[in-house]
Amino acid sequence: MADPIPLLIDTDPGVDDALALLMAFDDPAHAVVGLTVAAGNVGLAHTVANALKLCEVAGRGDIPVFPGSAAPLLHPAPDAAYVHGRDGFGDTGYEPAAARAAGEHAALAILRLSHAHAGRLLLVALGPLTNVALALALDPTLPQRVARLVVMGGAVTAHGNITPAAEFNIHFDPEAARIVFEAFPHFELADWEATIAHGLPHADVESWLGGSGARARFYEAISRQTRRWSADRRGDRWFAADALAMAWALEPAGALETAERAMEVCLEHGPARGATVVDWNRQSGRPERARILLRYAQDRFEARVRAALAAG
Repeated sequence: MADPIPLLIDTDPGVDDALALLMAFDDPAHAVVGLTVAAGNVGLAHTVANALKLCEVAGRGDIPVFPGSAAPLLHPAPDAAYVHGRDGFGDTGYEPAAARAAGEHAALAILRLSHAHAGRLLLVALGPLTNVALALALDPTLPQRVARLVVMGGAVTAHGNITPAAEFNIHFDPEAARIVFEAFPHFELADWEATIAHGLPHADVESWLGGSGARARFYEAISRQTRRWSADRRGDRWFAADALAMAWALEPAGALETAERAMEVCLEHGPARGATVVDWNRQSGRPERARILLRYAQDRFEARVRAALAAG
């Protein structure tokens, strides 16, 4: 078997982040070399604590957790505690992890690990892009060492989930998103609208969470609040945005349809702030940096979710 692909995950756990992380932990073809953590779904103290706890529950205390940005680059933004719970993990009151976070800042860890795994590193960004933008400010050559950048973010036809036009991760720090999207010559984008097209039936998710393993029990507890919220507001399917992005990152062959287009992020304050404007008709002449996920094999996606919850 070939050496595992080094995988660095920038994240803001978050219930759907947690599912994506469990999927990554469960894949022998990839070796998670670190979690770089930002504020987003909830504040940084909670997202770091959640990352540490998930590693503990999954038996992956070997994975270092690097605290990063506590706020967007320029302007304050609302969090998503109303979906994920005040602590980001469903307010279950879990016992904090025994391990502590690393002392190195997330942006510095991104750069160091990009050198350690130059040319092979898979960087998956599941939250606001603040840490990656800071790393680029310190070293603009970062993209030369990253083999793939996969981002969960955006709403490519402006059907947002935090505003009418914008998706949460990009809206939280659009300045950071613009920096990242203009720095990387190519990146892969799993947006909110792809998430909506690949929902997971609530009844199936509940059956997958019925196992006796530590991971399934913990994830059932922390996701209970957001799954109920989703069932009440979004119908019979649950949308796990970060899990879909992670499935594509781990198994790119599962993508059935993608589109390469130019894209830019709206920074103006007002109803369009954080919108991801895609040049679908190729009118701008701008470089087509974004490879946008349109369809992913639903059976492969669901198989990875099931396996991740059954592991351990």
